[in-house]
Parts: sequence; C-alpha cells; structure tokens
Amino acid sequence: MDQKKDSPVSWLMSALYDRFMRESEHACLERWRAELLHDLSGSVLEIGAGTGATVAHYPASVSRLVLCEPDPHMRRKLEARAAAVAPGRMEVADRPAQALGFPAGSFDAAVSSLVLCSVPDQDAALAEIRRVLKPGGRLVFLEHVAADNNPPRLKWQKRVEPVWKHLMDNCHLTRRTEAAIAAAGFHPAREHPQGDAAGAAQHPRHRR
Repeated sequence: MDQKKDSPVSWLMSALYDRFMRESEHACLERWRAELLHDLSGSVLEIGAGTGATVAHYPASVSRLVLCEPDPHMRRKLEARAAAVAPGRMEVADRPAQALGFPAGSFDAAVSSLVLCSVPDQDAALAEIRRVLKPGGRLVFLEHVAADNNPPRLKWQKRVEPVWKHLMDNCHLTRRTEAAIAAAGFHPAREHPQGDAAGAAQHPRHRR
C-alpha cells in the first residue's frame, strides 16, 4: 500500500490482506519475490512495503534496508514482521513513494512489489525513486500491468477495474507500468506473459 490512511476501510484492508493474498503467495508470488531480491546488496529502499511480504527474502548482502509504508495499520503489521524476521536490522518509515524525503543518491536499489499499480501519481513516484537512487542503481519490481499481449484478459481487466480499484485500495489493473518506468529515465524492463511485470530497471550512471 502507498497512501496515508487511518479509517475503518484501511483497518479492514490491513486485517484481511495477508489472508486474501495467501493462495497467490503460495502459488507463485513467494517464488517471484525471492528471485527478484536474491542478488541485492548495499543500501536498499522498499516503497509501499505493506504487511511485509518481502522481508524474509532479503539477502544478508543488504547492509541497510528501509521499508516505507504510510498506511498506519499496514505499518504496524510490517513492524511486527520485520522485528520477528530480523530484529534491529530493518528500518520502517512512514513515507509515501512520491515524497520519500531521503537525500538524493541514497540507495543502491529500490524495490516495488505490487505498489505502482496503486500509487496516486505513478510518474511522481517513479521520479522520486530515481532521485533517491545512486547513478547506476536499480529499481526491481513486481507489478500488475495491462495485459496488452492478451486481449481477452485486457478486456476483462478494463471491465472490472472501476469497481476493483475502489475495493482494493486504488489498485489499477490496466496501468502500463513498464512504459512508465522507461519514461522516467530507467533502462527498459522485462514483462511476463500473463500480464504481470517483473524485472530490474537501471538508473543511468550519469544524471541528466
């Protein structure tokens, strides 16, 4: 999640999120997260860390890990999970993706896991991520995207999205996140055939 909220809806979402995602996590997401994060090192920032589904997958080569989660209910679960997995190793911060507030060039890598589908301003979030990355740093991501290479699925996504985004905390099913990442100045990323995007995009080594 990546919006500051303190409401009954926010509380309910945080209470049900892990249960709702359990089957998907066991089926594929756990494996994808592990593959995504296994070679990270140095100083790493995760945006919209939610309840902490990624925290068990970070390798020991990560020397500093900052987990940002602006939703207070999600953040409480995140803090508990981080403390249980690696006491004292992870920093938890109340910062949205579009206003991270860290000095420019602070991180070797940034992680986005099912977040860019729901941020209020995707372009602003990507610009802020690029700002806090070191030149040559990586954005690694696992995201919902429009299934442009699967017309029947794309049609279904467009049909349900108006209701879905209200039920699922602004999650958009048809964002073209890979194109947005490239437009933000990162090197192109990879897209999976089922309409989900995952991969690594690199910050240029020379600032523009």
